[in-house]
Amino acid sequence: MKLYSMPSSGNSYKPRLLLALLGRAVELVDVEDGSPAIAQAKQAGVLPFGKAPVLELDDGRLLPESNAILVYLGEGTAFMPDDAVTRAEMLGWMFWEQNQHEGVIAVRAALRCYENRRHLATPERMAELLDRGHALLRNMEARLSGHDWLAGDAPSLADISLYAYTHTAAARGGFDMDGFPGINAWLGRIAALPGYKGLDE
Repeated sequence: MKLYSMPSSGNSYKPRLLLALLGRAVELVDVEDGSPAIAQAKQAGVLPFGKAPVLELDDGRLLPESNAILVYLGEGTAFMPDDAVTRAEMLGWMFWEQNQHEGVIAVRAALRCYENRRHLATPERMAELLDRGHALLRNMEARLSGHDWLAGDAPSLADISLYAYTHTAAARGGFDMDGFPGINAWLGRIAALPGYKGLDE
């Protein structure tokens, strides 16, 4: 398999982390934002939605979208719950991650960290994202203050999906994580999983 991956992106980090936890090999193709490599990948037609990550299967089929890639890679593993209700809860968190969490937590980080987006980081916009982000993190805290994992009693794809941008929410996004002890303990549990690799590894 070949993974077209933007090294600095949380979305690209999700499949890299799952592959590391599963001990599975993949050929990584770095396509950083604004690089000649991503322009070449777009021209070659290997990024169906114009962005990374994309998983290219051995037969050449292309799977875009980070959470869809997680579902494909997680099939038949311990990260995919057997119980139908738990599996639906897992998917619910993953849909929420893309529909709510990523569009605030990741966006604020991008406005702070990517030079080509800093002109969009007005004080008003950053303050709005900060307030909304803390509210979203409180949703996670409500679950994780009384449970080890987001869905069921074991780590699932939901945890990997939401870990990607949550674990850099303070450093990159400027969010105050001191008020979220449940989330912080959960972050530690994921980092302690066998095979774990960080964003920059």
